[in-house]
Amino acid sequence: MNTNRLSKSIEDILNKQLTKEAHAAQIYLSYAIWADSEGYAGIADLLFRHSGEERNHMMKVVEYIQDRGGRAKVTALGAPPADPESLHNCFQKLFQHEVDNTTAIYGIVDLALQEKDWATWNFAQWFVKEQIEEETLVLNLLDKLKIAGGDQASDESLLYLDTKIGNQKDDAELARDASVDEP
Repeated sequence: MNTNRLSKSIEDILNKQLTKEAHAAQIYLSYAIWADSEGYAGIADLLFRHSGEERNHMMKVVEYIQDRGGRAKVTALGAPPADPESLHNCFQKLFQHEVDNTTAIYGIVDLALQEKDWATWNFAQWFVKEQIEEETLVLNLLDKLKIAGGDQASDESLLYLDTKIGNQKDDAELARDASVDEP
């Protein structure tokens, strides 16, 4: 008896998302290492934490696929993009990455709607809401950097910004509801 409640196309798109979330964790980790190397300890701390959050998103997808009788697949990840050229470039690259991820989530929602897979459609709604928070987080970083002077920000402004970002709580509280231990 076939107990897989996911169509082949839904299972495939979810496995692609699993890989995207794993890759996102690597991107945030890579940029955190870059930020730390550039002396932005506060920003690095935020990015290191966010790397873990992205891994938790991956685990959420793994658990859903497995719970629905499918088979989650771990595949090779591409290397993270090249190091940013500046803090502004870092935040821009992260924003574009989040927009691309939002588009992928919308693809899951669209396919679930077409196939009338309401369980997957419902599951994907958590990610839709999460992506609003993810994009907002990076947009807020870009706004703060702009106020500090953007690419022409003084060392004092950047130090203040780095300290403020390092001390801020993560904006995405919902994402912390999921973890590797409790996806």
